[in-house]
Amino acid sequence: AFAMLMKSPTQSLTEQLSARISERIRNRLLAPGARLPSVRQCAQQNGVSPSTVVAAYDQLLAQGLVEARKNRGFFVRESARAVGAADDDTHPVDPAQESAAANWSTAHWFAARAAGRGGRSVSPVNATALIRGMFHKVSDKPQPGMGVFPPQWLESTFMPAAVRKVTSSRSLQDFSLQYGEPLGDAGLRRLLAKKLATLNVHTVPEHIITTVGATHALDIVSRTLLRPGDPVMVEEPGWAVEFARLAALGMHILPVPRRADGPDLEVMAKYCEVHKPKLYVSVSVFHNPTGYCLTPGSAHRILQLANQHNFHVVEDDTYSHIAPEHATRLTALDGLQRTIYVSGFAKILAPNWRIGYLAAPPALVEQLLDTKLLATLTTPALLEKALALCIEQGQLRRHAERIRTRLDAARARSVKLAMSAGCTFAAEPVGLFGWVETGVDTDALSQRMLDEGYLLAPGALFHAERKPSTLMRINFATTQDAAFWRTFERVRSEQGR
Repeated sequence: AFAMLMKSPTQSLTEQLSARISERIRNRLLAPGARLPSVRQCAQQNGVSPSTVVAAYDQLLAQGLVEARKNRGFFVRESARAVGAADDDTHPVDPAQESAAANWSTAHWFAARAAGRGGRSVSPVNATALIRGMFHKVSDKPQPGMGVFPPQWLESTFMPAAVRKVTSSRSLQDFSLQYGEPLGDAGLRRLLAKKLATLNVHTVPEHIITTVGATHALDIVSRTLLRPGDPVMVEEPGWAVEFARLAALGMHILPVPRRADGPDLEVMAKYCEVHKPKLYVSVSVFHNPTGYCLTPGSAHRILQLANQHNFHVVEDDTYSHIAPEHATRLTALDGLQRTIYVSGFAKILAPNWRIGYLAAPPALVEQLLDTKLLATLTTPALLEKALALCIEQGQLRRHAERIRTRLDAARARSVKLAMSAGCTFAAEPVGLFGWVETGVDTDALSQRMLDEGYLLAPGALFHAERKPSTLMRINFATTQDAAFWRTFERVRSEQGR
């Protein structure tokens, strides 16, 4: 929890409290549109009088960081000027831009800030700012809102050994002193083609392109197939970074409700008739945040729509390493004709190695490769060769098996603790994430839990249009601690008073 404020000869309690809240806004830990605690709650949390809180909120109002809404309380401003103030941006802001920003979705707000509407220089607040907020180190406690496995789960001896072996070879100087292969390391691509065959996704090394992580692969696809203003169907709930990334490219986002069996096909069909979308972005297996897996019936209907209405499908299979091989994948059924397969190794092996890849229809490979080369030239051969060694020797497969076994045990414990804390699951608990019903506003809950040193992932983050939600996504690997759930119960109870 926050330390109580203490009187200081150099700074009043009001100034200390105002600085504390403004720092949270500056670090993106209080998102645009987030509600501040009530005056009484804030006074209790910080050990000050209500009049001190009122004065601090007045200072934040004067700085343009928050706004007061009648009968509702204080909220972090969604305007450009609020963030500009937090980032010490001295450039003036167009009032029309400021007014419009308050009504935009979170994704469009990030995109407009990054683009600098009206030709004015503004602070770059975009998808990367959201990532900084989500991955800000709040405390040394396990973080329920994180999207990756804890570092200690990924520790191994084979990865450093693979790097040492690659760097000790005579060819190190040869591949270090020149650019790598445009498509990526040939040895790695051969192994990736074999790996995809085990998922019934059949391709050849020449149709695989390595990338700087799976997100880069998704970006290559978007930049190749889309132009600003093009309509794109994206599953909702879905990961906020994807919404923000597409919005930053100027795309027209069409959110498609995700159900247990797949996307809402009626909504997709209507979008196809009215908007003629160019692309559909899907996480078919262990969907984030619900954990849903696509059924064969839904998959066939999606592909029928794609052929009938002439759009491509990009399938993000980020969680393939912990998912069953027999799971339904659009790319397997389609044979990489209208579909593009994307995956990577950040979740299972080494986040900082930044190795991802895509497998594409033959007709698109050269276009996609051109986009990669324009953005990054080639990808680092050293780590690609090390990864190839890990795959070839079976170490990655055994490592993934250990992770799956450990995750199964963690999930069972986390589910039991969550249900004991009075939560329910909006979707069957599978994979890495749980989609949890808390019964309270999780935007407000996440702010209170930050005071306790825990970063949550509130449900509002997973919608194209930010709106209140009582859901939250938990990471099963980081919610096995009974201490977290005890704190959760206490804070939720306090919020409900």
